[in-house]
Amino acid sequence: MANELKLGIPKGSLEKATIELFAKAGWKIKTSSRSYFPTSDDDELKCSLVRPQEMAKVLERGKLDVGIAGRDWVRENDSDVVEIGEMVYSKVSRRPARWVLVVGPDSKVEKPEDLAGATISTELVGFTKRFFAERNIPVDVEFSWGATEAKILKGLCDAIVEVTETGSTIKANNLRIVCELMESVPVLIANKEAWEDPWKRAKIERIYTMLQSALRAEGMVGLKMNAPGDRIEAISNLLPSLNRPTVAHLYNSDWVSIETIMPESDVRKIVSELLELGAEGIVEYPLNKII
Repeated sequence: MANELKLGIPKGSLEKATIELFAKAGWKIKTSSRSYFPTSDDDELKCSLVRPQEMAKVLERGKLDVGIAGRDWVRENDSDVVEIGEMVYSKVSRRPARWVLVVGPDSKVEKPEDLAGATISTELVGFTKRFFAERNIPVDVEFSWGATEAKILKGLCDAIVEVTETGSTIKANNLRIVCELMESVPVLIANKEAWEDPWKRAKIERIYTMLQSALRAEGMVGLKMNAPGDRIEAISNLLPSLNRPTVAHLYNSDWVSIETIMPESDVRKIVSELLELGAEGIVEYPLNKII
């Protein structure tokens, strides 16, 4: 039987961003509205769409070898899987998602201990129960099927534990954050037996390396130009770079070619100065990966 790695793609809000990330990393994955099994241009990769909330449990049972899920759901399910590394991307921003304890605008609660005997509504029931139990705070934790913010506004609970990246929805509803319970980012996780298999482990590590290289390239561009040889130092000092820029002398000329990698947002800040220093033929080009 040919070698095969079973990959879980998170279904839902991270689905599109995940497929785009794999494309930048070098894998073309195509989904269909009629199928839970995306196709891939890698014959060794067999993909399945799985809800992030269930990903870690599916991996733990050995139904998949590797997948991406939020660290929050790995901890919620208390799953025995291998965390390969963080994959900091999302549908909104590069900021981690935060699970926060939230109360209404008129609440007197200032700290978790003030909620002793209270009812808390959340989708993250297991983790929330453990959080309060570890602090010996007696609370009643109820599962929320959604619209959790509305429950506290309607007086259906005393507090909620909700996920946010920007906090905008919480502020829009005039709610108040008491404290942060957990930060979460997407993580690449693997089944323990798959991780012990030499071929699968090597394949997973290659995938992780390429995904990280694609993430590292986000917001970065390459910039190259020609310049007089006596302006190398001045131009090099102006350029932000991962390291020092690459400089190559042009054939039969006193001029040089200078090339660097830098944040795209910085290019507009320095173009005028580069021209004043004598740079010509400035070319900006996109990057897919930085390895």
